[in-house]
Amino acid sequence: MSNVSPSRPSIWKGKAKATPVPDFEDLAPPITYRHLLSPPPGARDPLRTIALCDADAFYAACEQLRLGVDPARPLVVRQWESLIAVNYPARKFGITRMMKADEALKKCPELVVVHVATFKDGDSEPGYWDKPNVSTHKVSLDYYRRESGKVIDIFKSGLPTGEIEKASIDEAFIDLTIPVREKILERYPHLAKVPPDAPNGLDTLLPPPPPIIWKDRGLLIPIDPIEDVTTAATGTADAGGSSESLDNDDVTEDGQDAVTWHDVALSIAAELMQKIRDDVRIQLGYTTSAGIARNKFLAKLAASYKKYDSQSILRNAAIPNYLKPMPFQKIRFLGGKLGKALAEEYDVSTVGDLLTVSLDEIQRKFGEEAIWVYEILRSEGTVKEKPVLTKSMMAAKNLPRPITKISEGPHWLRVLAAELAHRLNEMRLTQSVWPRTLGLHIRRGYEEGRSRQGPFPFVKDLTVDVIAAAGDKLWKELMGERKSPFKVTHVALVFTGLESVENGQQSIDGFFQARGASSKPRSSGGGGSPSKKRKRSMSTGSAETDRPFSAGDADRHTPGPSENLTVSGRNEDQSTSFTCPRCHKQIQLPSAQLAAMAADGTGDRQRGHWQETELARLRMEHDDFHLAQDLSLSGGHGTIQGGLRVQSAPSKPNSKQKKRKKTTKSPEGIAKFFTKT
Repeated sequence: MSNVSPSRPSIWKGKAKATPVPDFEDLAPPITYRHLLSPPPGARDPLRTIALCDADAFYAACEQLRLGVDPARPLVVRQWESLIAVNYPARKFGITRMMKADEALKKCPELVVVHVATFKDGDSEPGYWDKPNVSTHKVSLDYYRRESGKVIDIFKSGLPTGEIEKASIDEAFIDLTIPVREKILERYPHLAKVPPDAPNGLDTLLPPPPPIIWKDRGLLIPIDPIEDVTTAATGTADAGGSSESLDNDDVTEDGQDAVTWHDVALSIAAELMQKIRDDVRIQLGYTTSAGIARNKFLAKLAASYKKYDSQSILRNAAIPNYLKPMPFQKIRFLGGKLGKALAEEYDVSTVGDLLTVSLDEIQRKFGEEAIWVYEILRSEGTVKEKPVLTKSMMAAKNLPRPITKISEGPHWLRVLAAELAHRLNEMRLTQSVWPRTLGLHIRRGYEEGRSRQGPFPFVKDLTVDVIAAAGDKLWKELMGERKSPFKVTHVALVFTGLESVENGQQSIDGFFQARGASSKPRSSGGGGSPSKKRKRSMSTGSAETDRPFSAGDADRHTPGPSENLTVSGRNEDQSTSFTCPRCHKQIQLPSAQLAAMAADGTGDRQRGHWQETELARLRMEHDDFHLAQDLSLSGGHGTIQGGLRVQSAPSKPNSKQKKRKKTTKSPEGIAKFFTKT
């Protein structure tokens, strides 16, 4: 069937370049026995149901429970001078996130202000201080991270067959498709078997669904929004519409089709979500808000329809009138330069306008990769449960006063080491893990940084002193004997290669097993095959930088130049060498030392560990060579000072530079809209 309606006029007010297509033509897809009985469901399964569950003012709720503050009392969480969390009673006074604490106290003198926990030099655990000093303290989010883990555990125990994807520290997507399918078959057992007289076998349409009792399921986003309509069950909607009556048995408003099997799936999903949200509130004391729809994009939007201790349900029939008037630039990734370009190219401003742009047209204008713009409005991605084992762990600090002397570094290294020691020791209470390496990363401003890493041997008692000593060694290697001026504004310590500790490796003796000992080699990345490559990337850790914090920022990090290289643990073909992706030169470990280790009977485990460490060191040295080469070719535009790239006054480019500049490819297609200017 054609996707183009010949009778439909073009909607474009301006350039009229897009191919007009019917909006939302798949809102009522046919649902057959195959969809219900054939596992596993795919991203386009017509019975797919997704929820987004968001903790209400999570940081503020954590502090309210920790301190035993009355939930009705206004409370905010502060990070340095700005507010990063505001509970709902405080919002009634006009207090908002990122507001200054002093300004908030003027609006509400009874306001409870709690500064987020911080580490300082000498502390083994984070503490709470009325006025911590940004020059001596380091923010810790460990408490919120622990509480977030408790919420996720309740999700998993309440929905053992669901898929859970943690979106940030205070929200998670839940794929309820399989639990809902199980409930449908439990409640309607006649659907478990294809009738013998079914004309098309498994591809026969399901029989008409039963009526739905929506009461106590949550707030239905209306098919046709009506202003100022209130329901006794859940109150008034506050985000672009009002609620429908929740006790309708069969939704047939304004000529709309009767209830569908996807509506049945949504009602069951709402029932399951209500149960686990109640469990979170009863067991932990946290209230949550949820959105339930057919995909992640719509579930995220539905979750914000009515906030605070509620859940909203977006049926397929309600999608058009809910989305069409919404400004598309409010959608994540569709703002900024890209949003402006889309608006100017097609003379559009709402989601309804943008949905009519065909895939061919948007790719013609913005490149093949622009397919994600087309799909983000339809959110066809799946929910994937993230691995339990974290592969790296980072503590980072943006310094308000730059480090200008080598002697100033150890102070901050001890602060960062305290956080790493606290977090790893806490993790080891439930998981037998140990990091393979410790890395140090430093940077000046937003310039490219420098890194060093080294092996981190197993010790019985992990203390701040152990990590700080290893960090000091890396610091001295990075800084050398530099006497020229330098400024370090960002410093980070990172554990990489976190993996499960095997039997026989609970002590240092595990590294000295004799050849032929019956134990498998340590896998890279905590569970992957030894033959697979693993990326040495700080971005996979969870770094907290001391800037005003927003949800989801806790795990954000900008990698340095050497962090993008692939670090091969033990590759089947290159266990003792690697090939540089830039110059294609093969770098090998010293053959003499390899031969000596083989001759003296060094165990496979110890030899493999040495090979991995030495390969990492050689890669970093080779990366430094390329960095120095790049600077020398820049015609004097930069020098290395204290391990950092320092810009100097530009000189007149020579012919070789001009030629190289001409051959540099600029970002093409949609990528150019995400390039910093």
